Amino acid sequence: MKTLQNIALALVIIGAINWGLIGFFQFNLVSALFGENTFLSRLIYGLVGLSGIVCLSLFMRQENAVEENVNRPVPGKLNYNTEFAEEKDLSSTKRNPKD
Repeated sequence: MKTLQNIALALVIIGAINWGLIGFFQFNLVSALFGENTFLSRLIYGLVGLSGIVCLSLFMRQENAVEENVNRPVPGKLNYNTEFAEEKDLSSTKRNPKD
């Protein structure tokens, strides 16, 4: 799934660059490379559109993951820090036998 997401992200970036070229310079890179209204250019436009949908779902998953992992304790590791500043971990120091 990670590979599919990386490919989708690359296609979305390529599509964004193409739209930037169209907007600023009135130059369509896909049409210049593959011809206008050919099967290959329509396939590329379709793949870029599907990639946008995949990346949209990826964006939604990241938002949910961030909300779930906020202030989540790590199992087996004690947290001796306070909210305001870090404190020294004293768990490994030796105690005085007189205490």
